[in-house]
Amino acid sequence: MSAPKYRKRSDYRFFLVYRTRWSDNDQYGHLNNSIYNFLIDSVVNSYLIEHCGLQPTDTNSAQIGLVVSSHCSYFESLAFPELVELGLRVDKLGTSSVIYEVGFFRQAHDRACAVGGFVHVFVDRESRRPVKALEAKMKEGLGKLAVMPKAAL
Repeated sequence: MSAPKYRKRSDYRFFLVYRTRWSDNDQYGHLNNSIYNFLIDSVVNSYLIEHCGLQPTDTNSAQIGLVVSSHCSYFESLAFPELVELGLRVDKLGTSSVIYEVGFFRQAHDRACAVGGFVHVFVDRESRRPVKALEAKMKEGLGKLAVMPKAAL
């Protein structure tokens, strides 16, 4: 397992605000770990829908993304009734896979309270086999979040 990543706002290129709910807290008075995974999925899919042309309910779409791995490291607790700002970046953009990272920030704080993410493998909707290449609009949109040098794309 790799060492936890302490991140700042400037490490991310897209942000989405989430208003925590009473039901997000667990019996210990902070966001339950399952909520972090829910939010990682939400910010990634919000970006894919808004900026990459993803249409999850369109059965004519040839490619879909499947989560094959996920993780989260926690540094400080978040809790209801906080607003959480979710920062999104792409750590690696491959021919059929994407590694996303999400930072969880309190409003007006520069240091992440948690850092998580997952790996998406884009597959053919019917065969469920990895695609040979991401669709152009998907690759272009994800490239805007990529933190690797442009030459590596």
